[in-house]
Amino acid sequence: MFVLELTYTAPLERVDAFLDAHVEWLDAQYAAGVFLASGRKNPRDGGVILAAGVDRAEIERITAADPFSVGDVCTYRITEFHATKTVDGIAAYREELPS
Repeated sequence: MFVLELTYTAPLERVDAFLDAHVEWLDAQYAAGVFLASGRKNPRDGGVILAAGVDRAEIERITAADPFSVGDVCTYRITEFHATKTVDGIAAYREELPS
């Protein structure tokens, strides 16, 4: 599983110019079953996405295609972790620790 932390690197006016395309990109990743949750940080200096079901190389490809990345208005911090405990609603994403 991955925590994707976006940090804006441009003024909000420039970020907002890419917002509609970013939301379409989010919707496509939800439809593909990769994204589980997402939202803005408070204060609004970026966002957070919870993702699963793909490997790190695919997550890096996906984040590079985000219109925010393409538009050079954010950076991504990608944190991979093993979700060994979850609420029942996302139990299908539970993982075993590697040997």
